[in-house]
Formats: sequence, C-alpha cells, structure tokens
Amino acid sequence: MDYIYLDHTADAMFEAYGKTMEEAFSNSAKAMFNILVDIKKVKKEHKIVFSLSASTHEKLLFDFLSELLFYLDTEFLLFSKFEIKITKGLKLECVAFGDKAINYETKGDVKAMTYNEMSISKSKEGIKIRAVVDI
Repeated sequence: MDYIYLDHTADAMFEAYGKTMEEAFSNSAKAMFNILVDIKKVKKEHKIVFSLSASTHEKLLFDFLSELLFYLDTEFLLFSKFEIKITKGLKLECVAFGDKAINYETKGDVKAMTYNEMSISKSKEGIKIRAVVDI
C-alpha cells in the first residue's frame, strides 16, 4: 500500500508509506495529485527537474509538495511519477513526470500544502508520512 486517505473535517488528509524517505515522499506526491485525478491515467509527456533544501524532513516535505503545486498552478501540470533523491544535509533533487491538466477531468482543487497534523515517523517497517492539504 503506497498511501491511504483519512477522514478530515474540511481538508484532505493522507498517510503515505515507503521503505525509504524518497519512496515515502514520492507516494505523498502521488496521494496529493490523486485527489485531483486518477494518476494511473496521467501520461508522462512532460518532465520538470528541481532541487530544494531544508532544515527538517517536515519542512522539506512541505516545500516539495508546495513546489509541485506551484507547477500545477503556473504550468497546469499534473504529475504521476517522481524520481527523488534526498542527500545528507536534507537536499532533495526531483524529476517529476506528468501531463497538462487540460487533458484530464479533474475532481476539484488542491489549494495549498499545510503543516496541520503533519508528521513523519520511522519504524522498522519504513517511513510513514501524514499530511493535510487545503482543498
């Protein structure tokens, strides 16, 4: 299981999982975009590359998902595949693949990432991320 959705009063909450931090971040992005559209149907016609750094994993996750929303808002891109590398010093490098949103029927809007109820936990099973996005 890559991610699940949890009940939340006004926004959308999800938990994303991964064996590594990179996989958990990737599954978080998939969960966020799957709120809008069935990402299994999103073609990989466009590619963007970006890098970020932060002082904590939570800040890095917030900035990562916010950056993807920036591309949705400015370039009208939906993403379905993510190649992520997180190095020491909390530097993230991402290659994201997707397609123009106009080619798909979307189910709503993701307005912004939030810190509300955000958590990242590690266990012997892997990484679990809980996040809330404003819809």
